[in-house]
Amino acid sequence: MGSNGSNWSAKQNKLFENALAIYCQDTPERWDNVARAVGGGRTVEDVKRHYELLVEDVKLIFLCPITNLFQGLLARDSNSWMWKKGFVTLVNRAFRNPCFKIDIILGSSSVARRKILAEMGYDFTIVTADIDEKGIRKEKPEELVMALAKAKADALVLKLQTMDNQEMDVKPTLLIAADTVVVYEGAIREKPSSKEEARQFIKGYSGGHAATVSSVLVMNLKTGFRKGEWDKVEIYFHDIPDQVIDNLIEEGFVLNVAGGLIIEHPLILPYVKQVVGFLMSAESSNF
Repeated sequence: MGSNGSNWSAKQNKLFENALAIYCQDTPERWDNVARAVGGGRTVEDVKRHYELLVEDVKLIFLCPITNLFQGLLARDSNSWMWKKGFVTLVNRAFRNPCFKIDIILGSSSVARRKILAEMGYDFTIVTADIDEKGIRKEKPEELVMALAKAKADALVLKLQTMDNQEMDVKPTLLIAADTVVVYEGAIREKPSSKEEARQFIKGYSGGHAATVSSVLVMNLKTGFRKGEWDKVEIYFHDIPDQVIDNLIEEGFVLNVAGGLIIEHPLILPYVKQVVGFLMSAESSNF
């Protein structure tokens, strides 16, 4: 595909993707900011052309039969940048095609996940799994988030079976379950247990870096087919002033998210030095 051209490295593609998400408003400065964020000598003309190629790719995908597109995506390297872009495009196409109407159930109380789906223009229903997450333990963060997403999906299927929803039996319905943890100096961090632990977490990020590991599991409730993947994002921080940390703790939101980390929060965003990876993945915590 053109948008994954050989002259663009994987890192530049990720920086380009992040910059598009951050500088989403159509302003005169937008492409200057995107080019600056990508770096590597890329000009405004370079990033504009790269964007045009990406749009061309999306148009081509729109013309593909959806069954063939599913098969093609499943045959790809599931951890590749373009697989993730193709999967997102596939979901966009399926949800927006009036001839291929799918209901969506979001199995999460996450504000960020609701915001992401809503901003994409999707209608969805929220049903929470309410599982004992602490009862599921894995040494590797990738295995943990996948196990938690699977457990949530399984619990939601049982919960939905007890609900009076005959329409779900005849209409295609997608169930989305997800989870996120933060990894700092090799340790897995979930939601802080207290304000002091949240403060300790955030002070550790100051001037350093952490990673988010997120999973998404999508299940077709009509056929039983499911597909899950995980994604890792590296986040580098400037020094975060103590007053900012105090304000975050006092506000309280950080107590409800993995690692006490909300990179899209207006108080913390100015101190995010660099994001290497899919920005939306890092935002999809429980905030």
